[in-house]
Amino acid sequence: MVFICAIVTGMAQAQSVSTYGTPGLIEIPTAEMFDDGTLVFTAAGLRNTARATMTFQMLPWVHGSFRYAVIDGFDGTSGTRYDRSFDVHFRLREESRHGPAIVMGLRDFGGTGIYAAEYFVATKTFQDRFKLTGGIGWGRMAGRGAFSNPLGIFGSRFDTRPASNSNGQGGEVEFGNWFRGDAALFGGASWQYNDRLTFLAEYSPDLYTAEAVNDSFRVKSPFNFGAQYQFRNGSQLTASYLYGTSLGLTYSYFVNPRKAVTPGGQGAAPPPLLPESQVAAATANSSSGDIRARMQSALDQEGVRLVYLSDSGDTVRVGVENNRYGQAAQALGRTARVLANTEPPQAEHFDIALMSNGVPLSAVRVNRDDLYELEHDPDNAWRSFARAEISDTLPLVQGGFLTDAFPHFTYRFGPYLNFSFFDPDDPLRYELGAALELDYTVSPGLTFSTGMRQPILSTLDDSTRASDSTLPHVRSDWNIYARESNLRIEHMTAEYMWRPGEDLYARTTLGYLETMFGGLSTELLWYPNNSRLALGAEANYVAQRDFDVLFGFQDYNVFTGHVSAYYDLPGEYHAQVDVGRYLAGDYGATFTLDREFNNGFKVGAFFTLTNVSSEEFGEGSFDKGIRLEIPVSWFTGRPSRNKIAQTIRPVLRDGGARLNVRNRLYGVTREARAQDLSRGWGRFWR
Repeated sequence: MVFICAIVTGMAQAQSVSTYGTPGLIEIPTAEMFDDGTLVFTAAGLRNTARATMTFQMLPWVHGSFRYAVIDGFDGTSGTRYDRSFDVHFRLREESRHGPAIVMGLRDFGGTGIYAAEYFVATKTFQDRFKLTGGIGWGRMAGRGAFSNPLGIFGSRFDTRPASNSNGQGGEVEFGNWFRGDAALFGGASWQYNDRLTFLAEYSPDLYTAEAVNDSFRVKSPFNFGAQYQFRNGSQLTASYLYGTSLGLTYSYFVNPRKAVTPGGQGAAPPPLLPESQVAAATANSSSGDIRARMQSALDQEGVRLVYLSDSGDTVRVGVENNRYGQAAQALGRTARVLANTEPPQAEHFDIALMSNGVPLSAVRVNRDDLYELEHDPDNAWRSFARAEISDTLPLVQGGFLTDAFPHFTYRFGPYLNFSFFDPDDPLRYELGAALELDYTVSPGLTFSTGMRQPILSTLDDSTRASDSTLPHVRSDWNIYARESNLRIEHMTAEYMWRPGEDLYARTTLGYLETMFGGLSTELLWYPNNSRLALGAEANYVAQRDFDVLFGFQDYNVFTGHVSAYYDLPGEYHAQVDVGRYLAGDYGATFTLDREFNNGFKVGAFFTLTNVSSEEFGEGSFDKGIRLEIPVSWFTGRPSRNKIAQTIRPVLRDGGARLNVRNRLYGVTREARAQDLSRGWGRFWR
């Protein structure tokens, strides 16, 4: 039996998803692509095999996949094999009236090589309903009907395929194996009977050789057949018959990050601009204290905290902290409306400084007349942004903090849920509990913070597997931390953040910095307001905490730090490079690329290369992973700064491990920079 689940929201999708979680018929790939930005989660069951795949359409012409497979009785063994692999697929030619789409694919290019294959495949559509697919494959896709490699004309090295995964650890990108050895043909067709029903048929050369050794899987025929039904919500249900031995069932559902589960706009509407005459009458006989009280009350209702206020002549300057909105531009718009409704008519300009714990990040000047002129303009978003003046806040905020703004105390209490993926003893572990976080900002920039967690239900502490790492156990003893701790002090820090100069930001944090390490962390960031580029440097001296995650330390201590470059690429992409020393004492660099949607949904990938060899690193060969960040507002439609973040690593080891410090400066300052404000300015009027 086969069961496949791919998650996709709010879009009709014609092509089917293969058991490998990529565009395909049943087992073989097609030359189709998902819609740009689509995120697909796939779960598949195939006799004695379970596969879970996440595929992301990174660009209109390329998508990548991460897959986790559980195979019983693989390669003649009586145990269970756990396998992690990566795919990437490139469209070489888009389908035209007279020619097919052509795709080059690499399957399992960064895993143990169980599913390793390369292929070229072409797909052509006829009369909008009938599609033919044909291709040539190498590796696992060169089973039945294999023949000598046609690429042998370019050299004899293509004739033989070296043994995969020679180091025994997996995770390495084995360029030397690609398109080498024998090749075989594959093909298939799909016929869309109507808008709901599609029939599938294919010829697959995969012989499941390793699985067949222990009768884990049997192949009697190369032909697979399926029937797919598409529901009104875009999901798909496919019944299939595979290799003459197995029945299959496939369910697919897609996620479009640009389209939220719940439409936006469910929060409170912004306050309407009051007529200037009404504002003039209300402020004519009011003292400055009364005006400030009304302003502060109105801002509180909008989820914006007033921490700074001054006025001179025709300009009012305020400093605010955004406590509610995922887009800083929305907080700016709400603040500007409140100022227009509470300040006397002689105040013609509003300088609004975005701040974090009393530290100025950037300032935006909004002209009062522009608010009235553009409030109902159909193009008010881009026109108001063109007229706004965005600048550094350092010259703006010179004293003037409200006497009641500091000290300031906040707390958060609620449930938490942690996941651990791909433990060889249990592919999915979890921990559910209660979390309490306390923040006490004594004065601008100086904050004392504590975070505590009490697990209630947990399978993290069930793992008894001992780390086999030859490096200092800076991360690989995670199960001991889970097993020997109960009430945990996740962090307890004193943090000071300040502005040493224009375009410069600085941070010093002292205390229990994260679950496994405590000590001193310092950071400096250069980030001009209108620049796509930011540069930072971080230095830390830390000691490893006791396994009970309370107040004690172990003997291990290390100096670690990085220099970092951050760059906003054109479009929806963001790149980051961190070079330095990691927790295990190894030196190297981490490379990260994220795709960031305007609504705050983020999908990214990273990898780290250090002077630790693949043998020293152990299983996985080097640190790498995928990260997702989903704003809560994407689910609820209501404004919120909360996000659900998850990093998915094939394996957690000690090489390339970096310190987890709260409030790194780039993350704190970025939302207030011109690039981010421009992306979210569509919410200025909402």
